[in-house]
Amino acid sequence: MVTAVKPIKAAKPVPPVTADRPLDPYLPTSGNRGYRVSRYELDLAYKIMANRLEGRAVIIATTTDVRGKFALDLAPSMRVSKVTVNGRRPAKFVHRGGKLTVTPADAIPAGAVLTISVQYAGTPTPLHTMWGDVGWEELEEGSLVASQPNGAPSWFPCDDHPGSKATYRISITTDAPFQAIANGTLVHKTTKSSRTTWVYEQPEPMATYLATVQIGHYEMRAIASSPVPQYAVHPSRLRDAFDKDFGRQQEMLELFTRLFGPYPFAHYTALVTDDDLEIPIEAQGLSTFGANFCDGHRTEERLVAHELAHQWFGNSLTLSRWCDIWLHEGFACYAEWLWSENSGGPSAQALAADAYRGLSRKPQDILLEDPGAKDMFDDRIYKRGALTLHALRLTLGDDSFFTLLRTWTSEHRHSNVTTTQFKDLAARFSDTSLRPLWDAWLGQKELPAPPRI
Repeated sequence: MVTAVKPIKAAKPVPPVTADRPLDPYLPTSGNRGYRVSRYELDLAYKIMANRLEGRAVIIATTTDVRGKFALDLAPSMRVSKVTVNGRRPAKFVHRGGKLTVTPADAIPAGAVLTISVQYAGTPTPLHTMWGDVGWEELEEGSLVASQPNGAPSWFPCDDHPGSKATYRISITTDAPFQAIANGTLVHKTTKSSRTTWVYEQPEPMATYLATVQIGHYEMRAIASSPVPQYAVHPSRLRDAFDKDFGRQQEMLELFTRLFGPYPFAHYTALVTDDDLEIPIEAQGLSTFGANFCDGHRTEERLVAHELAHQWFGNSLTLSRWCDIWLHEGFACYAEWLWSENSGGPSAQALAADAYRGLSRKPQDILLEDPGAKDMFDDRIYKRGALTLHALRLTLGDDSFFTLLRTWTSEHRHSNVTTTQFKDLAARFSDTSLRPLWDAWLGQKELPAPPRI
């Protein structure tokens, strides 16, 4: 009698690696498919005089499909020394062209935990883009991070796309005389010899471009406790100027809380560097201004309002696609106008009329709802976006308009948003179709008639 031998079941083949379609045509090489990040744990050590960064990044994710390789975004200036997947033996990896491609030893099923640990080091430098230099930048004494839109890979491996929001733990060790500021709440600080370690916990989901580390000779102090704790970080020499320029920030926060809904994070920090900066920098829970924006005369107070408003529009509510940048900048620009009319300055109507006159003298060759990558940070996006909101306000009336904004920030708190979602929500507050308004302000290049009371 011959015993039948059961055939060995073949292992399920891993699909061949094929080129993924871009997540966003505006930044076709940024972001990756195959997984969804839930948390980053970054352990960083920075030597200021040498501009040397050493790091260990743990990326905790869930796979969305079965594939043989997974990619992360990481700048070529960072050299990778070791990669492990799910705590096992070192994994194979290739770091080329701004992509760190990791090959796990075993296939990982869809819906499973994917934990990638990366050890790396290098001289962090900003990435040169069509929008200027973005990412980690060395200062005279210290450093700053300004990553919008694709500079995060200059200092840590990540899934660099605004739709990929995650929680963070950021530990930064640096020279003891310096302050290190990062997103979230400081939960631990230790000094050993001449080095201090600062550990921050950011529990609300955050897009990669909003993650930041700021290092400098700063003093940090509490400046208000209501409606949320507020902190000032600046060189000692700028203390008096800061108190003048940011002296009405608490009133701004109270106004925006009333108009936009509850402030979305545990606290807010305004930081002024010792260096001049071209523009202020937004980050989650934190805004950074150059010393040139702190002159002691409130010359740039509108920018204080603008960056504060980004905590709602850009940080809590983050665009899903870069073509919707007006949902950040148009809203923050309109917040400037709202602050003005509620603080004794020109009304939003007067500022809208002035902005309209300015736009009418400029080329009218971009669409607000899809301006193209080159123009997505053009000042026309800011001003036309604010004008769109003013036109909507005049159409709906103040009660419905501000209820709409509070509903918008409440229903999409700490998530990603699109223009279509905003249109759909606005329709709930209007008895007539808003399509003519959207077509005129978002869907055509020519300026429509100015919004009038």
